Amino acid sequence: MAEDVLLFSYGTLRQGEVQRATYGRLLEGRADALHGYRLAPLAITDPEVVRISGKAVHTIARRTGDPADRIEGVVFRLTAAELAATDRYEVDVYARVEVALASGTRAFVYVGPDWDG
Repeated sequence: MAEDVLLFSYGTLRQGEVQRATYGRLLEGRADALHGYRLAPLAITDPEVVRISGKAVHTIARRTGDPADRIEGVVFRLTAAELAATDRYEVDVYARVEVALASGTRAFVYVGPDWDG
């Protein structure tokens, strides 16, 4: 059996209705933070993602490289199948990368292009 994976979420994956639609269950998580990234707004054009989340604008983490920048979020434990479901939920602008969180935990997170401003 494959090992579970850790996912850091700072956005709509923390919403119960998104978890039920994506995983068929509610997730339990713990607070953590991501340093060196900033949130930016992202307009969502996929009607199914807007329907599930109830939001036409989500946020996207963008790496700044500045350790003072910090995003608060939650770490969830997912199965490999649930991670694949997350890949389908997240729109194409997001890329899944592995990062070290403030706690030292390594987890996947969905991010956008590096901060350019």
